[in-house]
Amino acid sequence: MKILGVIPARWASSRFPQKVLADIGGKSMVQRVYEQALQAEKLTEVVVATDHEKIAEHITSFGGEVSLTSPEHPSGTDRCRETLDQQTETYDYVVNIQGDEPFVQPQAINELANLLDGQTQLGTLVSEIHDASVLKNSNMMKVIINTHGEAIYFSRTAIPYLRDVPSDEWLHHHTFYKHVHLYAYRSDILREITELPVSSLEQAESLEQLRWIENGYRIKVGITHHESLSVDTPADLERAKQRMGIT
Repeated sequence: MKILGVIPARWASSRFPQKVLADIGGKSMVQRVYEQALQAEKLTEVVVATDHEKIAEHITSFGGEVSLTSPEHPSGTDRCRETLDQQTETYDYVVNIQGDEPFVQPQAINELANLLDGQTQLGTLVSEIHDASVLKNSNMMKVIINTHGEAIYFSRTAIPYLRDVPSDEWLHHHTFYKHVHLYAYRSDILREITELPVSSLEQAESLEQLRWIENGYRIKVGITHHESLSVDTPADLERAKQRMGIT
């Protein structure tokens, strides 16, 4: 099984411009992501997909592989598709590794890769929620799963709703899951889903996974204990530095 790891790294960000170049303990955020991804032995190749020459030059400067992609892509999934199309090698799957998660765990990437058997169309990971505040946080995606280990729905709200239980007791009565921001696409499926129009559910929650589900694609889900830390704002960056013991 040949798996291409792609790290989308765009220049613009409304809350934190050029964040992938932000310094964390002497290395850029994107370099840390790249080095973590290289440790995942299930990946055949790792490439940073960017829309800006400065990021591309930076990747090259530390010996990384880079793909220069269009600045017009609406999502990392679209950037992954262009990167796949640029490759001279043929890959069975593409794994999308977020460029703003400097502590992404190689074990999590390997766990996701273990779901990819040729039959799996799309894959992702979830982890169990233990903090009640996560249920109320609309930036944390919640997921429900069927008995075949496939995603039924993703939402910014807590799902399912426990009708006869006070909300502050929900975690004591049901196992809730949050999304871990790694995706895998079978190569032919990646090309198909990037041709789909934006769906009504996707528009409602601003979650592209809902477009795939709404169009009948199946998303295999693995449960992991290996979580990461997304850096969306300068405040998140400070928390990342604290995690590294950097003041």
